[in-house]
Amino acid sequence: MVRVFIIAEAGVNHNGSLELALQLVDKAVEIGADCVKFQTFRAEQIVTANSPKANYQLQVTDKNESQFDMLKKLELSRDAFKTIKDHCDKKGIRFLSTPYNLEDADLLNSIGVDGFKIASGQLVETPFLKYVAKFGKQLIISTGMATMQEVREAVEAIHSTGNKNLVVLQCNTDYPSKIEDTNISAMITMRDELNVTIGYSDHVPNNYACFAAVALGAEVIEKHFTLNKELPGPDHSSSLEPKEFLELIQGVRNIEKCIGDGIKNPSAAEVKNTFGMRRSIVAKLDLKKGTILSAEHIGFKRPANGLAPKMLELVIGKKLLKDVNKDEAFTGTDLQDFNF
Repeated sequence: MVRVFIIAEAGVNHNGSLELALQLVDKAVEIGADCVKFQTFRAEQIVTANSPKANYQLQVTDKNESQFDMLKKLELSRDAFKTIKDHCDKKGIRFLSTPYNLEDADLLNSIGVDGFKIASGQLVETPFLKYVAKFGKQLIISTGMATMQEVREAVEAIHSTGNKNLVVLQCNTDYPSKIEDTNISAMITMRDELNVTIGYSDHVPNNYACFAAVALGAEVIEKHFTLNKELPGPDHSSSLEPKEFLELIQGVRNIEKCIGDGIKNPSAAEVKNTFGMRRSIVAKLDLKKGTILSAEHIGFKRPANGLAPKMLELVIGKKLLKDVNKDEAFTGTDLQDFNF
């Protein structure tokens, strides 16, 4: 199977600190993530000054603070993104970020990104999707809150630019998501109906949904990542700490091994058990030379050191050319006119 691409979604868990952002990169490398992803935005371009917080944000941040003020503290400078991208290149991990406006996409393109992550909220903004798609780089889009028709329109908008390098992620935009709301099967529907590469962006507290997605064919897994769930900020509490994220990665890699190549053949390890586990046709009792074999003379017993049970019909009615002891396996040379 395709090796699953695992994204550690750092998002805004740097809390506006370049130092913390670089630490997130280093830890993502240490635990074996394939990619670390951030968010590129200017608060004044995505929310109004008095915009209320989302419900999940109210539960984990200051209720008296506006969404604008919260996001303003979570911005990173243009130079910071270049520094993070360069650090990722040096460490050998892929850098991605989510742009929220045209200027954000321009910035990311200018620092040499090889792709863009599109958030669920921007899925329905087809002019924005087309703008980003025209850079000719990979787009990974989340589909939280979307209907199938909305996903179809987004895919068609991206494809209309000539860009077919697209991954579509099933996602539930609730933080944290209930496992019964994940609807992993929708991922399969999108793959089959839209002919796209699929994956899953997870907001469930445990890793069960991620594992189910991999088993069903997800090629990309994304999950929020933090150094410490107790840090202040909207996403830390619903993110995985390094040890937890490592368990996610290890689980995915083991599931990949379980899935295998789909070719039904015995493994090298089990071939050696064939002799001891399969049976041969044996004599139920001591038999004399010249006996005409019938069902009453024959049984099946381990090991597989004689004629196989599937040859039973060829053995019945044959004359013994030698004495055969009880529990002795029959061979072709024991029987008159035995041909196989």
